[in-house]
Amino acid sequence: MAIHKFHPKIYYNAFGTYTPVLRISDGDTVITSTVDNNGRDAADNQVTRPGNPLTGPFYIHGAEPGDTLAVHLEKLWPNRRIGRSSTVISPNVVDPEYVREMPPLEPRITAEWELDLERGTAMLIKPETNLGHFVLSLNPMLGCLGVAPPREQAISSATSGTHGGNMDYRGFVSGVTVYFPVFVEGALFFIGDGHAVQGDGEIIGTGIEVSFDVKFTVKLLKDKKITWPRAENKEYIMTVGNARPLDQALQHATTEMIRWLQADYGLKDRAAHILLGQCVEYDVGNVFDPAYTVVCKLKKRWMKAAV
Repeated sequence: MAIHKFHPKIYYNAFGTYTPVLRISDGDTVITSTVDNNGRDAADNQVTRPGNPLTGPFYIHGAEPGDTLAVHLEKLWPNRRIGRSSTVISPNVVDPEYVREMPPLEPRITAEWELDLERGTAMLIKPETNLGHFVLSLNPMLGCLGVAPPREQAISSATSGTHGGNMDYRGFVSGVTVYFPVFVEGALFFIGDGHAVQGDGEIIGTGIEVSFDVKFTVKLLKDKKITWPRAENKEYIMTVGNARPLDQALQHATTEMIRWLQADYGLKDRAAHILLGQCVEYDVGNVFDPAYTVVCKLKKRWMKAAV
């Protein structure tokens, strides 16, 4: 179990079967960084083209199709003091007749936030609004994370699928373990698109976009087959569906949760359905990008009670 310090020099704007930037093994930890969605680094310099540039891919020795890659997010934290966001919500989340009343959509990135990395806050410094110097607590999360897709596809980091991708789920924070189906040799794991803060759905098309310092540890689950990304923290197990329309994303997430409960928790026949019917919780990860994200959640205490 080794610790690797990796300083990225190239970035990709798609999840695909690219040449690995680093080869690591089961149980290894990586300390690295990401640029923001516009390709700006910790010094706020433009170092690559915009469009959710990704750090990676990381090749995991022994990973093969049909395995599962577990990625434990140990540390996610902004590494500069300026963050940026857009200021107008997406037209697809409001009534059509309201769209004509909205402010202009372009330019999208028009707000700046001052990040206090010691206090863990973000303060709106421009534009001037009647919110004043609006202050939020930091909740650093990764918008993009995933593995290379199946069939040697290259899928834009603007969207998501069974491989993960641009899910923009505010629950992907430090302390969470995320599970991905492995489709290619080495899995080829990518990360990027750090948000200092973001509301559910990423309804303005951004969070507070900023470059990150990242620390993660990988674990390879051999011959463990899953269909969609999964995750867990101390309180919940979670399954992710990425699709459009929104109800299809919900269907994928719910089906994956049923599979998990049946295969790993022994809830057969109607048991999983009864449990979900009364105890399930749903989060909306993203309703801005080409594929929407829905997260199906269940508190771990319900499974302990079932056993």
